[in-house]
Amino acid sequence: MDAANTKTLEELLKNYTPEPLEYDPEIDGGDEFLIRDQLLEEKERLKDVVTKLKEKQRETRKVRR
Repeated sequence: MDAANTKTLEELLKNYTPEPLEYDPEIDGGDEFLIRDQLLEEKERLKDVVTKLKEKQRETRKVRR
């Protein structure tokens, strides 16, 4: 940055006062973590189901030599 741009930026920020923003769950996605938790729980449940089914299939498998 050259001196002219820096001075302009300093002038712009001299009167800047930050304002607090309000949190809105609809806009900010406040329930996304709930959806993620539900999906992770469903994934774990389905992994258990698949594991049990695979174990069941292995029991009936016969070894041929």
